[in-house]
Amino acid sequence: MDESVDELNLLDDLDRRILNVLQMDAAQTNADLAQAVHASAPTCLRRVKRLVELGVIEKQVAIVAPQKVGARLTAIVEITLDNQAAERQTEFEKLVADEPAVLQCYRVSPGPDFVLMVQVADMPAYNALVHRLFAAHANVRNVKSFFSIHRSKFETRIAV
Repeated sequence: MDESVDELNLLDDLDRRILNVLQMDAAQTNADLAQAVHASAPTCLRRVKRLVELGVIEKQVAIVAPQKVGARLTAIVEITLDNQAAERQTEFEKLVADEPAVLQCYRVSPGPDFVLMVQVADMPAYNALVHRLFAAHANVRNVKSFFSIHRSKFETRIAV
């Protein structure tokens, strides 16, 4: 049985309330979290620690507005490889893992081999990234890019 399924079965109502509140604001104090989920502060602290240890909470971060820091161009990029052997896919994943402009990388099926979410300053920066990562990589057969003209929704919260 999948280990992640077992972990999800271990989540009770309080865990789910904690996760929902933390996904909206992870910077709040433990006392504020406890009040929001109707539990004691020590209980909340133990539960959050357990959720981190289980890997349910991967990390707590600040979400930065891209346009406020000069990363105004969002590209959704489809990548098709010439050779789709597992080791070649892993090689490509390692290549993009080291690139700060690549925010997300997904192996997908059917269609292209990968879909990337890329955030850069502008089209010249995107062009440089394409040449550096994809054109120079012998196993990349096709690159298809879509550029965001408007973001109507951006959510990091997962319903639990």
